[in-house]
Formats: sequence, structure tokens, C-alpha cells
Amino acid sequence: MGEGQVGAAEPFDHGISVDPATEAYVAHRKLLFTVAYEMLGSAADAEDVLQETWLRWAGVDLGTVRDQRAYLVRIVTRQALMRLRALGRRKESYVGPWLPEPLLTAPDVAEDVELAESVSMAMLLMLETLSPTERAVFVLREVFDLDYDEIAEAVGKNQAAVRQIAHRARSHVAARRPRDVVSRSETRDALDAFQRAVETGDLQRLLDILAPDVVLLSDGGGVKKALAHPIVGAGKVARLLAAGLDRFGGKVWIEPVQVNGHPGLVMRIDGEVDGVVAMQIEDGLVTGIYFVRNPAKLTHVERETALSR
Repeated sequence: MGEGQVGAAEPFDHGISVDPATEAYVAHRKLLFTVAYEMLGSAADAEDVLQETWLRWAGVDLGTVRDQRAYLVRIVTRQALMRLRALGRRKESYVGPWLPEPLLTAPDVAEDVELAESVSMAMLLMLETLSPTERAVFVLREVFDLDYDEIAEAVGKNQAAVRQIAHRARSHVAARRPRDVVSRSETRDALDAFQRAVETGDLQRLLDILAPDVVLLSDGGGVKKALAHPIVGAGKVARLLAAGLDRFGGKVWIEPVQVNGHPGLVMRIDGEVDGVVAMQIEDGLVTGIYFVRNPAKLTHVERETALSR
């Protein structure tokens, strides 16, 4: 079920008159989905959280709600926190490296630099290193700029504790995020060079665009063939990629798209989506390559997903 779609228990607008609770929920749905997705790294789980959020919101007495947006964000945060803790247990038995579920995003996401960075594959992977509460606090404060009192309500902590958690999470992320902002044109140039090199199997061209310490991760979920462990180093990654596309069999087509707010690639075999490539680029060089092949994580790359802050 994709963003913009709804389940049986969730409302959507047919252009007819709706009650105030439904109207408020529909008005904030893109925001709620974005909060849940950034906390979970999974669109499918975010959709489930939204349905749970709607069920709780539908039973609220709106006369007691001062700020409907804040109240909805509080519900979705609590539901996402519960789901995030459950996901942590599931990931322990995941086959091979785990990568976030990629989204095909609209151009307006890329235009919002802060939103695009917050949903990038690299950032979502970085957020995986935080505890569930740290992740929730960081997302609500740094991405959505909520006040500390609102965040405290959402995560069930007092303001002093939330401020400490926010400082700790911010320091953790700052130590690992790229220092320089890469322009969209620089990213596009690097992606184009990467695509040409992979399509032609040009080893030297690959070496020219890969950072010395580049990391390649692939996620097949135990269903599709993927690397069991990360591959580190330009030489190793280049040789693997230069092997070309022949090993996949069938007719391979690589299409440039917007993945999680940044240029990426969709790989199709005989017309069917087989994988998505997202990249991290610093100083014009590719420092991270994230290749998702798990079919369960490819359902949101056939259509654009709307995100909002």
C-alpha cells in the first residue's frame, strides 16, 4: 500500500463533505507518513503506523485538542516508537545487510534541502545507530523543529531529559554526517558517470569516481542474491561493478530517478524492477553505494511518494 493510498480503516478525501477528525487527519497525512518513515526506515511499516494512528485519532474528543497537528504527531510518534522497538528485534535475524526501504520521490522533496537530507539513504542508515528514543527526538527536533515540550509529550519524557537526548543524538549524527553540502548538479554528474561506467564495465572510469574508502552495501533480504557483507575500498568495489550487467541475465535497463530526495537509479530486468541504487557523494566522489534488491522493499519505486515537513 503506497503513500496516498489508504487501508479499510483509514479515511481519504473523495471531494465530499467529511467530519472534522477526518479532515484534520487527511490534511496532515503526508507529514505523519514522513515522521513515521524517518523513524522506521520502512514505508510499509510507516503505513501500518498511520492506520493505527487513525484508529486512535478517530476516538479522540476534538473539543479537548488545542493543536491538532501536534496531537497527531504525538500519536504517530508513540506508535512508531513501539514499532521501532519491535523492528529492532526482527532486524537481528535479518539475512545480510539491512537497508532502508527506498522511495521514489517528487522533485519538490529535492528542492527542500533539509527534508532531502533527512530522508536520504545515508541519513536513515545513520539514524539506525541511535536508540529508538534518540531517533524519535532527533527526527522531531532537527527535521520537524518541534518544541521540546511537544517532543516530551510525544516520547513520554520530561523536557530536561529530552534536551539531553537531543544534544546526545545531535552530536552523534554530526560526527558522522558529511561536512560539505553537495550541489544537485555535482550529484547528478557523479551519478551519470557512475551509470556510464557500470553500463560499459569501464574499470578506470569507476576508479575515477569512487572515493578510496567507498562502501558498497546490498540488501536482498535472503530472497534475492546480494552481498553477505559490506565491500570496502575503491579497488574492490570497482572490480565488482566492472563485472558488468551480464551476470544478471535477461535484458537490463538502468533508469535515472529521484530516490529519497536524491538522484538514484532503478534497475529493471525484462521490464520488471529488480533493484534500486542510492548513493552518497562527497567532494564529487561516491563514498557510499546502497543497492536494494529485496522485493518487499521495492513496492514504492513504481510511483512517487509524497513527503512533507
